[in-house]
Amino acid sequence: MDYSYLIPANSKKSMLIFGVFNTVDLIIFGCGVGISFLLMMFLPVNEFWVAVLTVSPGLICGFLVLPIPNYHNVRTVIKNAWNFYTTRQRYIWKGWCFDNGERDKK
Repeated sequence: MDYSYLIPANSKKSMLIFGVFNTVDLIIFGCGVGISFLLMMFLPVNEFWVAVLTVSPGLICGFLVLPIPNYHNVRTVIKNAWNFYTTRQRYIWKGWCFDNGERDKK
């Protein structure tokens, strides 16, 4: 036996609900769908634009929790982009020509 083992690529999916959603994702989606249902019950949905407005909270929340590759979902991408553009970026150079603040002591 060569004592090798295989780590599954989707080992984090077991911590998610249905293998895709966090608890916060389901709360956001449920609130959006609930608001859409309430708007459908109380607004007259005779015109096209009223129907679009009543369904839009559910569609927007569904778009936010939509899973995408390399990230968890669209909400995570928006959060990362917001943090990148609103915080000061500080890149520390640690290359071959960097003396790290120390001079040669000869």
